[in-house]
Amino acid sequence: MKKLILVILGLTLATAMFAAQAATMVPPGNRNAEQPNIPGASSRRTQATNTTFQAKYRKVYALLQNDAGLRGKISEAAATYGIDPMHIVGAIVGEHTYNVDAYDRLQTYYVKAISYLSSKLSFAYDGEDITDFVQRPQFQKCAGKSDSYELWECREQVWNQSFRGKNVDGESFPDDRFGATFFQPYYAGQTFGLGQLNPLTALQMSDLVSEVSGLPKLDVGDPNAVYKTIMDPDLTLSYVAAALRKSIDAYRDIAGFDISGNPGITSTLYNVGNPEQRAHALKAENDRRRAAGEPEKLPEENYYGWLVNDKLAELKALF
Repeated sequence: MKKLILVILGLTLATAMFAAQAATMVPPGNRNAEQPNIPGASSRRTQATNTTFQAKYRKVYALLQNDAGLRGKISEAAATYGIDPMHIVGAIVGEHTYNVDAYDRLQTYYVKAISYLSSKLSFAYDGEDITDFVQRPQFQKCAGKSDSYELWECREQVWNQSFRGKNVDGESFPDDRFGATFFQPYYAGQTFGLGQLNPLTALQMSDLVSEVSGLPKLDVGDPNAVYKTIMDPDLTLSYVAAALRKSIDAYRDIAGFDISGNPGITSTLYNVGNPEQRAHALKAENDRRRAAGEPEKLPEENYYGWLVNDKLAELKALF
């Protein structure tokens, strides 16, 4: 079975390489001469912990530098999903520079992963579990989606169109992201683990990771297992790699750009999410530009991706 999966993945990657030849290669490096503005929330979070972005970067860099085993795990996950290790490194570095501090040792992530098996977590809003919420008639259009990525993408779209910031059947719903409303049982904005994944992203990637890496599929009805997977470095790196692979494929297939040689762009997409929607938006923008005789717009890095490209030579030296 594993040999069959590797053959299928090989054919998929061969197809991707052929398609990439027809796509516009996004050159390495940053399009912006100076780093784009860093969101105030990230600055406030960093100031509140009496540290700096530079100190947080040096801390996650030290984690990578001092742990050859971790570097090996990253390289293995990257090879499995047919991407450069720097895409995974960029996601990890960006998250731990602008989101939360890295732990000093990889072992701490394993300890945290085990701790989530003893907690009783739930994915719910205002007392309604997500498993009940997605049975509402508004989600009927998603019933035929069998792939986990398409299923949860559909459900997220239904949330945005039919519930977000609206009053439905006498109940008011927050004007907030689907993931923040239902999938963060401690507090909004919370992500975990080496790749700082959120549970919704992990659920989206479940089928791809199961097919390629052979890991058990995630069950939205078992939040503890989802969080344990996110925290365990031996499991989460496959999900990080799968998310990055999805972004590369989306920009190639939808927008016609090969971003596989620019970790700053993939890191940006890892940070902001919704790569397919963003690829469609970029395609629409470039269709308009071509019709007007204007040059096409290349994908651009945000503040997070800018740092990754700026530090890329130093990060590559580790590998």
